[in-house]
Amino acid sequence: MRAMNDNEAGFGGLQILDADDDATAATPIAMERPATTTPTTKADHEGAHARVLIIGSGPAGLTAAIYAARADLAPLVIAGYVPGGQLMITSEVENFPGFPEGIDGPALMANMRAQAERFGSRLIDVDVESVDLEARPFEVTAGGTRYTADAVIVATGASAVWLDLDNETRLRGRGVSACATCDGFFFRDKKIAVVGGGDSALEEALFLTKFASEVVLIHRRDEFRGSRIMQNRAKTHPKISIEWNSQVTDVLGEDKIEAIELTDTISGEKREMPIEGLFIAIGHRPNTEVFRGHLDVDAKGYLMVEDDTLSNVEGVLVAGDVHDHRYRQAITAAGDGCRAAIDAERWLEEQAAERTEASAGASEAVSRA
Repeated sequence: MRAMNDNEAGFGGLQILDADDDATAATPIAMERPATTTPTTKADHEGAHARVLIIGSGPAGLTAAIYAARADLAPLVIAGYVPGGQLMITSEVENFPGFPEGIDGPALMANMRAQAERFGSRLIDVDVESVDLEARPFEVTAGGTRYTADAVIVATGASAVWLDLDNETRLRGRGVSACATCDGFFFRDKKIAVVGGGDSALEEALFLTKFASEVVLIHRRDEFRGSRIMQNRAKTHPKISIEWNSQVTDVLGEDKIEAIELTDTISGEKREMPIEGLFIAIGHRPNTEVFRGHLDVDAKGYLMVEDDTLSNVEGVLVAGDVHDHRYRQAITAAGDGCRAAIDAERWLEEQAAERTEASAGASEAVSRA
């Protein structure tokens, strides 16, 4: 089996789940820094001020950094202790434009980071601990150091919720995935399973019928929590079968997934089911905890935006999966980063023009006096 990819551009961990998803555990994703990246510490930019400060270093954050740097805004990026987002655990990305043969996730993120740094972006590999967005300049504390900025772009992403199984972690990218849109292509004419009971799981299962020979929906209850229309579509689809009152308690296989262990949630009986792919669809956690009380969030905890990238705080912009719970793709996150950087540049120009006009008006008033 070929390696697969996870698409979410995560930054940190939260305990917020999609309301319609069936989550049994919330496990942060472990990521490693690519070997081609030279870590930057807070000492390199101790207490720095930036015209634009970007929080997050997935596709959204790094694309924002590239655009902001090319606009001579010298952005400062708080990249996190595990920079790069969830593409850092992706062994092959085949749906990012410009790479006809595909590219490893860590290599793609290392390239993005190098490109951002080439144009003058400054990256610091520490986590954000607190923010103060009540007045300008904005304040961000990361790694114990206080940074200030005229504008802030939030690109902290969202993290997939996993089952918290050791073999599930080991076999991610080798048959275990959290994104049907990204990885369904790899499972043509194969038997696969989808875990979950909300609309996300039902949508993933229906999508995967385009490729798989059989899709098994596994749900730990005796009824779905998704919308009625989605339930009916799944229950009546000829390629979909349902395992009620069942929970995946192990993922089996050496170099790739070969089977799963199912445990009956009523009797406790265990059995094995041979499959070639496992999709986890029990929710995502938007990484927004540090912004609570400062920025508006929706019912699922995702940041809310106005006019494409603007938050409810003037001068704070939002990009990527931290607000997008519909597409959750690397390319859409990157597009968001581009838009946020352009909007930040224009907002800063407007602020400068207003200050110039105000200064000119004050000077004129003094001269008349």
